[in-house]
Amino acid sequence: MSVSGNQAASGESPRKLRVVMAQLDFLVGDIPGNTELVLDAARRASSEHQADVVVFPELCLTGYPPEDLLLRPSMEVRVNEALERLQTERLDPVIVIGAPLRHGALLYNAAVVIDACEITGRYFKRFPPNYQVFDEKRYFAEGRDVLTLDIRGVPVGITVCEDLWKEGPVEDCAAAGARLILNLNASPYDIDKQARRKALLERKSRENLVSIVYVNLVGGQDELVFDGGSMVFDHSGVLTAEAPQFGEGLYPVDFLCEHHCQPVSQALPEEPTLEANVYRALVTGVRDYVNKNGFKSVVLGLSGGIDSAVTLAVAVDALGKDRVRAVMMPFRYTSSMSLEDAEAEAVALGVQYDVFSIEPMYDAFMETLAGPFEGTTPDTTEENLQARLRGVLLMSLSNKFGSLVLTTGNKSEMAVGYSTLYGDMAGGFDVLKDVPKTLVFRLAKYRNTLSEGEVIPERVITRPPSAELAPDQKDEDSLPGYDVLDQILNLYVERDFSADAIVAEGFERVDVERVIRLVDINEYKRRQAPIGVRITERGFGKDRRYPITNGWKSGK
Repeated sequence: MSVSGNQAASGESPRKLRVVMAQLDFLVGDIPGNTELVLDAARRASSEHQADVVVFPELCLTGYPPEDLLLRPSMEVRVNEALERLQTERLDPVIVIGAPLRHGALLYNAAVVIDACEITGRYFKRFPPNYQVFDEKRYFAEGRDVLTLDIRGVPVGITVCEDLWKEGPVEDCAAAGARLILNLNASPYDIDKQARRKALLERKSRENLVSIVYVNLVGGQDELVFDGGSMVFDHSGVLTAEAPQFGEGLYPVDFLCEHHCQPVSQALPEEPTLEANVYRALVTGVRDYVNKNGFKSVVLGLSGGIDSAVTLAVAVDALGKDRVRAVMMPFRYTSSMSLEDAEAEAVALGVQYDVFSIEPMYDAFMETLAGPFEGTTPDTTEENLQARLRGVLLMSLSNKFGSLVLTTGNKSEMAVGYSTLYGDMAGGFDVLKDVPKTLVFRLAKYRNTLSEGEVIPERVITRPPSAELAPDQKDEDSLPGYDVLDQILNLYVERDFSADAIVAEGFERVDVERVIRLVDINEYKRRQAPIGVRITERGFGKDRRYPITNGWKSGK
């Protein structure tokens, strides 16, 4: 085992060390902009907090995940220019940043320690992950060395993200004399992720008798949302400081380092509810996707149903009412209740609201199709035409005004194909793509607690869901109840249960086989769907990559 940097000598007198956790939102690919963000944060950490050390998230210079930008020939040149710029600034605090570094013929996910004008340590991530949304082994080699170094008289170890979840890196740092470990992260959000992180940090710090500073990225990047939640555990496994989730900021923590590096305890933020956390994840994902991609505004179809109501509320909370446009596109099957509720939602949230009937367009299409359709019976073709006409209207508004179309399908619908290609799937970003229908109802109730008056009418939450593409249509006419459907989908999609295993959990075989068949045959639709915020451990996108053409049987 080799050790990079200068290992601290033992027996030094007690030291005070102030570490600032830089929980920030970086833009993938904007290396100059990210470098300036690092510089500004380091200067503020020095002037406002008198920081000794400022720790930034994993791969902060490139943003995370940079994906195939790492294959660009100029990547190394740009990163080296950024590192030179950071060294020439002669910053007062030591900074610990993340960057891709090439060593010989191999590329590594690295942490870089810069003190004044000198790089005093480089650490190469030992366990690049290759599961769920991660495919780091496509780009990065595995590091082998341990890094412990003296920072202001304190022996400090450096690790990067996944190194914390494996046996070896933390243990090796502790064995090399580290009393404090700085761990750089780009850990995406999913439900209950923070609880799993805390359990891990509690065990690792207690077992190795070291304090751990865990610094995480915040912000949205395509389908991923990073929730921050940076924190500190002391050597006995006690959580002593925690930054709020989904909030940018500089968070200082004081350490008194003698036999151990003991962090000074701080008041901890209140534990958020599941609904509050998911809602903030959706808001963050929409805000960053729209803003980072330069869209002026968003537009969405407002149907009077619960999915579009929640999507509208998220959009307004992410962007402000002046950047959101809602369009109701009624047809002969649209109920007066839907018209009233859609208008009430738009008025409550203060957005621009338009009503455009699709009746004339539908009639024109049906007149053109009268010849080829002669002698046939109306079926889903006519229903899908309604959805596609609405998609054409929304995309026309998008083209004309530079607005991003938000689609409103939820995870339950996406799973079983209860959506129309080039219709309600037409758009650029699906806010609820990874949100099961049962959770959509909970989010609607939660959002109404944030306002003096309800923004989603109560009957939108309590009425039976319907696409209103046919007379008296209800979702549960063609699907199991959502309470049953979502449980089956969780077992099959997120936990990989077979049909037999799901039946053994107490579900009716006819329901299980029907749902699984719908999931399997609709993979082709999901491949053409817009991306959306990931909130579960397995969303439709990078997480789940099933072949469209296959002969797999899902029974056992």
